[in-house]
Amino acid sequence: QLQLVESGGGSVQPGGSLRLSCTTSRFGLDFYTIGWFRQAPGKEREGISCISSRGENTDYVDSVKGRFTISRDNDKNMAYLQMNGLKPDETATYYCAAGNRQIPIRGTSVSTFCSLGELSYDYWGQGTQVTVSS
Repeated sequence: QLQLVESGGGSVQPGGSLRLSCTTSRFGLDFYTIGWFRQAPGKEREGISCISSRGENTDYVDSVKGRFTISRDNDKNMAYLQMNGLKPDETATYYCAAGNRQIPIRGTSVSTFCSLGELSYDYWGQGTQVTVSS
């Protein structure tokens, strides 16, 4: 079973930046669509970004467009979320998730699936805390 590990969380002042990373120890991340989610105390878990298995397609929730950038480097078995201009109300636990497993098959194209809905994802990391405060 795929095990995801996030890193890069921490404390930052309003307007600051962080880069979150997501990886697995056994490779295989390139088989999956990757999503980033966050959950603040007392709030529902929110999908904030996603990227398809080879990076062909990305999506963002409106509130982070222009400030956050999702990317991946399948050669390094890594996915990233660059977060700029962080706001205090974005203090939350941030999760990496993987879903829509795609096994390469000769003569077929890979999926460009990308979703911000949590039900689209089968595997979740433990989360990394991001705190934005002065």
